[in-house]
Amino acid sequence: MASASDTAPAAAATPPQPAPGLPLGRALPYVLAAVMLGLTQGLGQGFISANLPQIAGDLGITTTQASWLMAAYMIPRASLTIMLIKLRTQYGLRRFAEIGIVAYVLVALASVWIDDLRSAVVLQFLSGVAAAPLSTLAFLYILEPLAQQWKLRLGLPMALVLLTTGPSLARIVSPMLIGDGGLIGIHLTTLGLSMICLMLVYLLPLTPMPHAKVIQSTDFLSFGLIAFGLGGLVTGFILGPIHWWTDLGWLGLLLAASLAALTVAVVIELHREAPLIDIRWLMTPTMLHLAFTLFLFRLLLSEQSSGAPGMFQALGLANAQMAGLFAVICAANLFGALACVGWMTPGREPAYHAIALALIALGAFMDSGSTLQTRPEQMIVSQALIAFASMLFMAPAMMKGLIAALSKGPMYLLSFVIIFLVTQSAGGILGSGLFRTAINERQAFHMQVLSEQLTGGDGRVTATLAGTMQQLAPQLQDSAVIKAQAVAQLASTASQQATVMAYNDAYFLTGIVALLSLCALALHLFRDWLAARMARTAPAPQPS
Repeated sequence: MASASDTAPAAAATPPQPAPGLPLGRALPYVLAAVMLGLTQGLGQGFISANLPQIAGDLGITTTQASWLMAAYMIPRASLTIMLIKLRTQYGLRRFAEIGIVAYVLVALASVWIDDLRSAVVLQFLSGVAAAPLSTLAFLYILEPLAQQWKLRLGLPMALVLLTTGPSLARIVSPMLIGDGGLIGIHLTTLGLSMICLMLVYLLPLTPMPHAKVIQSTDFLSFGLIAFGLGGLVTGFILGPIHWWTDLGWLGLLLAASLAALTVAVVIELHREAPLIDIRWLMTPTMLHLAFTLFLFRLLLSEQSSGAPGMFQALGLANAQMAGLFAVICAANLFGALACVGWMTPGREPAYHAIALALIALGAFMDSGSTLQTRPEQMIVSQALIAFASMLFMAPAMMKGLIAALSKGPMYLLSFVIIFLVTQSAGGILGSGLFRTAINERQAFHMQVLSEQLTGGDGRVTATLAGTMQQLAPQLQDSAVIKAQAVAQLASTASQQATVMAYNDAYFLTGIVALLSLCALALHLFRDWLAARMARTAPAPQPS
């Protein structure tokens, strides 16, 4: 965000003459660099989440054990970006970019030879560390060539598209990369993308900013506490729904220690003259409202990131069968960003948010009627609505936060971008964890109800069992084996049915939350309108 922050005061002083952007010939390479950086960091995360079963098989471990890889990757992503604010200011943007991308190339190269869980966990942690600067660099490169008046209106939506479509794109290209060679195709693709990013970063310098010695010894204490706190929360919300919260005795202690560490960090930051994070500014009503809005948005979008992929995987579908659905999601993200470019201006945020919430509610309610026969083709419209709404929600919200940061000064601008990226990384994990927890609870409930029906002598169950046995009779001779096989198939179908019913409950709950949020937004706007009307009609004070 150097270019945005460095030129903000000049633009404010001379609004009729906004800062010009780079010529088209020089601007296109910067746009290409932003595209490569954004997609590289998004694909790096998406390749892990989309291919956990294949990764587990490649390493000879269970899928549950492979979940540690996602935790190891996301722990540094949730917190390291905070420290990059001061590292970049003290040592310079050029060194910041070069070291970050070189580290990513080295980690991508090492991943080609990893073949055990312990080494894979260490490498994924280092990969998360190296990928942390890429999100910031993608923002910097998309904003660099743009004129001042286009940095928010055009650069912001495009940067968000680059940073959010990576996981969906990973599900599209993964089947083409995984062949007889296993995951080597994915590793080599990540390595190739990182080397292209390395070349672009070295060839395309960003606007320099003045260096200043800003790192203090207390920064490391605060960052250590914040990193432990956010890392503990990320670990808990990734592993909790998988292993179940009460089955891991240390999980509760980790979450309590994480909250305690974050509390101590806040206390330390409040008593510093040059804090790592300006807690007082972040605790203002405007920023608290924005933070709550962004977290609510991440929670609602868990319907797309954890809902549809998880349900189809439970029904036995592979990534190749979902490629068309995720291609539509990527396209809907792009169209949502273009809608923001065309009409997004300060003051229109409530209208965009209202449309986004309505679309999310509609898509979630459409998905809540899923059955065992539902396939990705039947969810294209609903998921496209949610993907389109994600851009309508995210870009205006971030524009509002950036304008508030710009009014405070250049450092606040970069601070907001960093905090935004951190909250979205951690918020996405927390939202997905809550979504999966709700699904697990409802799945257990529906499975108990179905089990009672299976053992209660229900006529439909008896008829279904008899039909299955009749189908198996030509293949098997032993009647006992036939009955056991029919019972096993019926139990498997009941388990899948309970899973689909649980996802339907989660979809419906998402739709209800979106509608309630829409009602709250309408009440908030009505309150503001009423207050403005009363202020206009109030009698003027009489002079004494």
